[in-house]
Amino acid sequence: MAMNLASSGKSGRRSRRAPMAEINVTPFVDVMLVLLIIFMVTAPLLASGVPVELPESRANPIDQTPDQVTISIDPTGAIYVNDKRVEAGGLPDALEGIDRGTDGKGPVIVLRGDRSLDYGRVMAVMGELNRAGFTSISLVTDSSVSPP
Repeated sequence: MAMNLASSGKSGRRSRRAPMAEINVTPFVDVMLVLLIIFMVTAPLLASGVPVELPESRANPIDQTPDQVTISIDPTGAIYVNDKRVEAGGLPDALEGIDRGTDGKGPVIVLRGDRSLDYGRVMAVMGELNRAGFTSISLVTDSSVSPP
């Protein structure tokens, strides 16, 4: 930054400053950092809306695809298909409503089950998925650091 200094002979008159042609990027960087923090905090919440405490495993993470269908089982055993609750006994009907696509194989099914659930409850849902013709099922877990 340059400063205009008045000469000592013109003490009674004020000098005009030239307009500053620099852009201050500090407020812009501050706003971008705040937005980054907000998105980092809210992004995991957008992945799934059903609160489920997932079991831990050392499995590799799976890629998310736009045509996947998320099926969640909450701690009470209630089933959700893409965050929409399915009434008791209505899972076969809900699975029939899923678009199979042009190849007929259907989308990838992502199954999220609460860690407190009975193993039989999760297997019953997987059995219904198999009966409906969905053979590509991914089980979602939290990552852990220690081997079993």
